[in-house]
Amino acid sequence: MDEAALLEIVRNAVIVTLKIGVPVMLISLVVGLTISLFQALTQIQEATLTFVPKILIVFSSLLVLAPFMLHTLVDFTEQIMARIGG
Repeated sequence: MDEAALLEIVRNAVIVTLKIGVPVMLISLVVGLTISLFQALTQIQEATLTFVPKILIVFSSLLVLAPFMLHTLVDFTEQIMARIGG
C-alpha cells in the first residue's frame, strides 16, 4: 500500500466521521441555543431544563438518523474491504 492510497483512506475516514457526527451535533446546537434563549427571555435558571430536552431530542435524532449512519458505515467498510481484497 502506497502513501496515496493510505491518504485517501484517511481522508475518506474523516469524511465519514463528519457525515455521521455533524447532523447530531447541529441538532444539539440548535436545541441548546433555543433553550438558552428561552431561559434568557423568561429568566428561568433551572439546571435540568437544559439537559432533559437536549438528551431526549439527541436520542430521538439518533434513532431517526441510525439508518443513514449505518448505511454510511457499511459503504465505507465495503470500500476498505474491497481495497484489502484487491
